[in-house]
This record gives sequence, C-alpha cells and structure tokens, in this order.
Amino acid sequence: MIRLNVNGEAVELDGVDPDTPLLWVLRDRLGLTGTHYGCGMSLCGSCTVHVDGVAARACSMPISTLDGTNVTTIEGLSSDGDHPVQKAWRAHDVAQCGYCQTGQIMSAVALLAGNDDPSDDEIDAAMAGNICRCGTYTRIRAAIRTAAKEVRK
Repeated sequence: MIRLNVNGEAVELDGVDPDTPLLWVLRDRLGLTGTHYGCGMSLCGSCTVHVDGVAARACSMPISTLDGTNVTTIEGLSSDGDHPVQKAWRAHDVAQCGYCQTGQIMSAVALLAGNDDPSDDEIDAAMAGNICRCGTYTRIRAAIRTAAKEVRK
C-alpha cells in the first residue's frame, strides 16, 4: 500500500502497479484531471505538480517512489482560483489553447515559493522545461512578474 497526501488529503493506494506514473494515478484513480499528459518523457512540463513543494513531472514519476510524500496539483493550489499566479495569468490573458497552462502555473508557483523577486533570467531558467506551443512566453513572464509583486506584499 502506498500512502500519500494529495492536495491536503490522505490517500491510500492499494492494488496500483508500483511502476504506474503519478500522472495516471492522479487522473485515473483520483479523478484529478487538471494535470495534463503531454509527452510522457518529462520534456514538455504539462504534467507539472509539486512533490513536497518542488515542481516535478508527474508523467515519469513512478508511484512507488512517492510513499509518504505531499503532492499538490493545480486543483489543490486554490479552491477558487485566487492564488496570485492564477490571478496574474487571467490578468495577462496568458492562456490561448490553455493545454500547457496548469503545468506552467505549477512551475511558476514553485519558482515564486523560493524566489519572490526573480529576474528575467531566473524566470526563463525556471520555466525552461515548460513548452507552450502557442508561444505565450512574453505573457507568461509578465504574469510571473505581476504575481511576484503580489507574493511580496
């Protein structure tokens, strides 16, 4: 049996193949579909969640390695979408197709948790593993700057 805390709730997983990626446990077992499948190889970032507060790619992380951890998905970030990063995303109209945005948001939140005044280079480095096929990178950076101001208050 694998035990984790997902979005503040204790979860016990029995009968799950230990090699099953966290992404599929979240989506198929727990019904948390905000975390998206993109490439399956940890390259695009659309599956980004937080594991013990650190941004991690759920598509390639076997559930067996997560016993006793705390996992936060986009659904656990805020119950009503009022996290500073989510508000900044809306203010800057970041999303176009929106598919990558949950992963983008989770990466941005992890960045700001450790650095509430990142430079453009630090933003670019933290977000480098997240691909946006629509090319909204300029708006993403602007939204992170706006969210950082809110976080610092």
